[in-house]
Amino acid sequence: MADNKERRDIGHAMFGLGESEAPQTRNPGGQEPSPQPPTTPQSAPGQQPPPPQAGQPPQPSAPAPGQPGQAPQYIYVQAPPPAWTPPPPSGGSGLTKWVIVLAVLIAANLALAISNRFQFGKSLQKHSDQLTLLSRRMDSSDDRYAQLKGQFDVTSQKLGLTQAELGRARQLAANIQKQQRQAVAQLNQAIQKKASAQDLNKLQADANSKFGSLSGDIAGTQKDLQATKEALTGTKGELSGAIARTHDELVALAHRTDRDYFEFKLAKKHARQKVGSIMIELLKTNQKKNLYTLNLYFDDKRTERKDNALDQPVFFYAQGAKSALELVVNKLGKNMISGYLSTPKGFFPSTPTVLTNRPS
Repeated sequence: MADNKERRDIGHAMFGLGESEAPQTRNPGGQEPSPQPPTTPQSAPGQQPPPPQAGQPPQPSAPAPGQPGQAPQYIYVQAPPPAWTPPPPSGGSGLTKWVIVLAVLIAANLALAISNRFQFGKSLQKHSDQLTLLSRRMDSSDDRYAQLKGQFDVTSQKLGLTQAELGRARQLAANIQKQQRQAVAQLNQAIQKKASAQDLNKLQADANSKFGSLSGDIAGTQKDLQATKEALTGTKGELSGAIARTHDELVALAHRTDRDYFEFKLAKKHARQKVGSIMIELLKTNQKKNLYTLNLYFDDKRTERKDNALDQPVFFYAQGAKSALELVVNKLGKNMISGYLSTPKGFFPSTPTVLTNRPS
């Protein structure tokens, strides 16, 4: 029992209780002994025992005199707790978080601005392409309008000469019919009145003379109509069928019409030739389809004529011209074309024509 008690006291001391219970003795009579107060080690008179130091094992105290057989007591001193250190301030960590959030927001705004700028540039490029396409369509529409107006003006000039002649012929025909009706009415009246044979012969002679003059007028009208028909046929040939494919045909065409003709030849790509005030530039040719594309420079502007067919007239208007100018390509090769330019009479007075440029 004593050994168990000592071990229990030692355990209590190790866990910092610092107190030990006095050993208890059991009376022979079976009664519990009364607890005895703990004793402290006695030191020599006039001398104090040294205090135990922290970290050193406790020393057993000597038994006091007069207490034989008492177990030694151990005193354990617990080391002082470590000094409390305040935690580091958290202000630096919060500032770092705010800096990171601000950097993320700046990066997001920058990415959004770059994306918006890219979309704006793409939209601007799309609108620019649409405007370019509309401008090209307007230029082609202007060229087509000029071509149609040129054909209409040429036809109007030819028809303007014949409208008066047709009106005169119609007036003559109306007069003839009116005179015939008057003569027939007079004959009928004479027959009804039973006029004499002399009167009838006189009326018949007058009628014959009138019919003769009317026949002459009819013959003249027929000749005028025939001339008008020939003029219209010539005009139609100039607009659609009178295309010269060789130099000799061009000379013959110049003799038949009241226009000037100028020959040109472009022997390579982007070659240029000036005819009067008109500059002609070859862009490309297509031998398989007999197509060509060229630029026309006149009146301080450039006009592109794209994919024109061989022997197809190209009409356009120049400032100061009374009627449309006509360009025809009658020979086509690899990056080479040749043909002629037709203008109103005297439009290029100082430029030699196919008639004045012929060798003597």
